[in-house]
Amino acid sequence: MSIKNEKLPMTSLPVIIIKPSKGWVSLKLGELWEYRELLYFLTWRDIKVRYKQTLLGAAWAVIQPFFSMVIFSLFFGHLAKIPSDGIPYPLFSYAALLPWNYFAHSLHQASNSLIGSSNLISKVYFPRLIIPISSVLSGVIDFAIAFTVLLGMMIYYSVWPTLEILLLPFFLLLALITALGTGTWLSALNVEYRDVRYVVPFLIQFWMFATPVVYPSSLLSEPWRTLYGLNPMVGVVEGFRWVLLGANPPGALLVVSIWVSILLLVSGAYYFRRMEKRFADVI
Repeated sequence: MSIKNEKLPMTSLPVIIIKPSKGWVSLKLGELWEYRELLYFLTWRDIKVRYKQTLLGAAWAVIQPFFSMVIFSLFFGHLAKIPSDGIPYPLFSYAALLPWNYFAHSLHQASNSLIGSSNLISKVYFPRLIIPISSVLSGVIDFAIAFTVLLGMMIYYSVWPTLEILLLPFFLLLALITALGTGTWLSALNVEYRDVRYVVPFLIQFWMFATPVVYPSSLLSEPWRTLYGLNPMVGVVEGFRWVLLGANPPGALLVVSIWVSILLLVSGAYYFRRMEKRFADVI
């Protein structure tokens, strides 16, 4: 979509002409910086709306992963005796649930973000990419709140972090890139095909069991463990356990996960930009 400022001969007021783009277009990342205040506003709006009129408010950010951890520890850790690489199973599962819940929530919000902002899209011009980005960024607050519980659990189980914990922001960024890359694909598809909203919950559920949240990736031998990295959340989850709990480093599977995440982000952003010229007409 291109914008031109022109002046009519009879008036000094500038006229903005918005024309639809053709074919594959550039991402125009500079526009995202120009509209950074709108990105901040939409992110803050998503945070406030999420817990509006709830009795427990932000406590839901802790309740959901904590009780999931309790259920997983009971059924998978205690009854099924699934190995946890020598780490107490509640800590093992909660350290994986943190990035997984962030990813799942961000993916769900981003895939439905354009439909939820239909009024804004049909009336005002701005880089549409800001909408799924704000949905993904707003989930970082919930992650930070839930992370405090993990710190308490690490103290309880006497598990102390090492210098590898300095890599934690990198693995959070990798989860963000994966969620945003997948979210841009699904949000653009959701505008055209509303079936996507019904597919996303099933996709998230399937994706969780395809990710080593309740079991370790060490159950696989090479080269299958490296190929397992084609699921980018494998590298994220195993990275979290490595830097926080001292588990074995992810190794080659992390490299595969990083490349798949970048591919998802770049391809999703270009597909989104190609389709956004139709959003206002179809949504």
